[in-house]
Amino acid sequence: MSTDVPTTDATEAADPYAASSRQTTEGTVYTVTGGDWDELVDSSTGDERIVINMGPQHPSTHGVLRLVLEISGETVTDVRLVIGYLHTGIEKNCEYRTWTQGVTFVTRADYLAPLFTETAYCMSTERLLGIEVPTRAQVIRVLLMEINRIGSHLVALATGGMELGALTGMTNGFREREEVLHLLEFLTGLRMNHAFIRPGGVVQDLPDGAEKRILEFCDVMDSRLPGFHQLLTGNAIWQQRLVGIGYLPLDGCLSLGVTGPILRSAGLAWDLRKVDPYLGYDQYDFEVPTDNAADSFARYKLRVEEMHQSLRIIRQCVEALEPGPVMVQDAKIAWPAKLSIGADGMGNSLEHVRQIMGQSMESLIHHFKLVTEGFKVPPGQAYVPIESPRGELGAHLVSDGGTRPLRVHLREPSFVNLQAAPAMCEGGMVSDVIAALASLDPVMGGCDR
Repeated sequence: MSTDVPTTDATEAADPYAASSRQTTEGTVYTVTGGDWDELVDSSTGDERIVINMGPQHPSTHGVLRLVLEISGETVTDVRLVIGYLHTGIEKNCEYRTWTQGVTFVTRADYLAPLFTETAYCMSTERLLGIEVPTRAQVIRVLLMEINRIGSHLVALATGGMELGALTGMTNGFREREEVLHLLEFLTGLRMNHAFIRPGGVVQDLPDGAEKRILEFCDVMDSRLPGFHQLLTGNAIWQQRLVGIGYLPLDGCLSLGVTGPILRSAGLAWDLRKVDPYLGYDQYDFEVPTDNAADSFARYKLRVEEMHQSLRIIRQCVEALEPGPVMVQDAKIAWPAKLSIGADGMGNSLEHVRQIMGQSMESLIHHFKLVTEGFKVPPGQAYVPIESPRGELGAHLVSDGGTRPLRVHLREPSFVNLQAAPAMCEGGMVSDVIAALASLDPVMGGCDR
């Protein structure tokens, strides 16, 4: 139990924006308030401007995002974004875990595209280790990411439809996403937060019958994706809400560092899978769709087309799957060890326990140290960018030669792209703010981390 000790903080008196604090037996406790809300309200007193607060609990701000809007009539004159409501300390937590355990943290950042963050983190780790992932593991990574890309875009369409009142678009989008989650659960064991991609490869090989299930999934999606065009693309109300809304031209995208569908909707075919190929993406035949309208409607159409292109890549991955290892053969890195599941589907089989406990004490010791301590990574730093559903997702890792990262930082496209919200919204109406934010498709778990 802590006891408050009243103190006077000289910093508070010097800096009016500093958070107030008090000393307790548990240490210093800070009280963080709503920032400059009072100042904003006071500045608008006496004229026709109104300051309103939207979010973070608002159902149409695309997550726990808070917007402070200054409006004159129905026209938005100023937009301020307040983030941090979903901050979970993922990057800092990685510094206190082994390199392999870090995967279970970063997969929870962008929770709609977890396999992309896992891949960027693992590729950066592998660059520091100086190792190359087996070919089959690379194909499996591409396969899983493209399946995940379809699921992420479906959520973008579904939530965007919900926020604009197109509820059938929402129900259809989440219905199709269930197909994605069912397939990912079959392939990786989990619907979300998979931690399936590990430094050196992937945890385990694909289950029996995976190719057949994947091709069946492609057939289902090929038959259902045209339904979005029938329901939304030609819909007069949908067009009125999106065409010309959230306009951000190419020069604005480049100056703000915006990537992904927003940048491609402005006419630049910038996709890291093409311009800086990784994991053998240069071996796959697919197109990078672009538009030049630079508005919310163009971004909607691009996401639908990107799902079709992902289906093309998925079919090619199935053809490219050849027998082989899915983890590097270096026993000092490959983790976990090859396990056999028990008869009840849980835990280790008796044969595996008998082997490591009775036949080789040295392998048992090695396995124990590898799991508890982890492998050492040579000193250095690496940055690996990949193309996530929202744009350039990069993992910057720093190693001091130990078994834990010295620093982990994610270049999250949701965080960077949100900078464009004021430029897209100011001068429009309040209702247009919702459409513009939906076209950005930010995931606040990745933004706040």
